[in-house]
Amino acid sequence: MFPSPFPEENENNNLTTVTLTDDNNRSLECYVENSLSVDGQEYVLLLPVDSPVEIFAWQGEEEEEEPVFIEDDAILEEIFNTAQAVLSEYDLVLKYTAYALTVAGELPPFEESEITILEIEDEEADLEPEQLQLLAGFYHKEQEYRIYTPVDPLLFFARVSKNGKPELLSPEEFRQVQPYLEEHLFDEVE
Repeated sequence: MFPSPFPEENENNNLTTVTLTDDNNRSLECYVENSLSVDGQEYVLLLPVDSPVEIFAWQGEEEEEEPVFIEDDAILEEIFNTAQAVLSEYDLVLKYTAYALTVAGELPPFEESEITILEIEDEEADLEPEQLQLLAGFYHKEQEYRIYTPVDPLLFFARVSKNGKPELLSPEEFRQVQPYLEEHLFDEVE
């Protein structure tokens, strides 16, 4: 592992943490899982400190109805308080963080009966099906919503800017350095 330029350490795990900030000035605290220097540029593999969650809506009452991922900020703001109240019943705190909603608190153990496999269709990328664990469900204005957490960790690739702050790679930048980063960073994580 390469030395990290990040001085802040998490007291519980002695892992370095950094904060990602999005265009809306929301933040997401992440552990630095690994760092790597390529041609003088420092890259980091980041794992959110809190658990990411995804909210889906169902448009019909049929069991085969496809879920719709909620990413519209206006809808998220409208349902946020309800989702937060439902998750608080499980001692989880919903946070409106950068790049992903997250929950603080201890997630329930994974149970096979609560795992859903979601096929993501994307013409530009060949994406693997995503495994999600159901955390809770609720209704808002007669619309059914369900809150899931990914079974696999949500990882972010970022470059360290000249001022020492992590910046997410653009899709183009990621495609350019992806083979090199995956080879070196994932090998060390495993």
